[in-house]
Amino acid sequence: MRSAASRRWTNLVVYVVLFVLTVLFMGPFLFAFMTSFKAPHEIFIFPPRFFPEQWRFQNYYDAWTQAPFTLFFRNTILITLSAMLGQTVSATFVAYGFARFRFPGRDALFMLVISTLILPEEVTIIPTFLMFKVVGWLDTWYPLILPSYFGGGAFSIFLLRQFFLTLPKDMDEAAEIDGAGTLRILWSIVAPLSKPALATLAIFSFLGRWNDFFHPLIYLSTTEQFTVSLGLRFYQQVATAGGPAREHLLMAASFAATFPIVVIFFVFQRQFVRGIVLSGIKG
Repeated sequence: MRSAASRRWTNLVVYVVLFVLTVLFMGPFLFAFMTSFKAPHEIFIFPPRFFPEQWRFQNYYDAWTQAPFTLFFRNTILITLSAMLGQTVSATFVAYGFARFRFPGRDALFMLVISTLILPEEVTIIPTFLMFKVVGWLDTWYPLILPSYFGGGAFSIFLLRQFFLTLPKDMDEAAEIDGAGTLRILWSIVAPLSKPALATLAIFSFLGRWNDFFHPLIYLSTTEQFTVSLGLRFYQQVATAGGPAREHLLMAASFAATFPIVVIFFVFQRQFVRGIVLSGIKG
């Protein structure tokens, strides 16, 4: 009895501590969420108030209509999905080659690919920008999408390669005996068994492209091409230029932009966790 009671008290303490930590970590997020419902004059009140005096759901409508956020969302969705598809498919082919084929210099080439992870992007952004300028792709979506179709990045290749190494090669050999080619094996055997890893990579790619601010800022210059991350700057620029305070609209627009990410994460949470765990089984 004492043991059961002790476990219950221990669990209770653990839950209380976890609840307190959750509140502390979620505090800024919840305060920003409450700010999205406040009137402009409530934002700078000191001491600050957590709950608004009057819930202004109109803020979300104003945030959506005072800037072309429908256009920004459409642009972001098209860019994100196109880049996610390219990154997932191209990384799958490259990782499959590193995991299943033996050729001279394979390990050295793989180490070279992995070494690019330590290369800061600030080192390559200027020559990359000049290259896209020469081909006339500035202020277009091409610099945001096409690089994803050339390997998908070192981390993507590493993630999928580690997962492919956990799959026994006996299945490949059996399929070869039955007359299946390389692409057939990849499409019919390896890819279906790699759904957790592919889902994990797709989620990483989606989050990275959806939240990307740096690259759209560098390559895009017209409002019609803007993504959501650049669109959020609209409210900050207005306030900086001496216009009315719009922090409440900025918070509302930010949470509207965050909603798709939250939905995708919770929908694919199981595949995401499983892919992370299984990708590290075998090095």
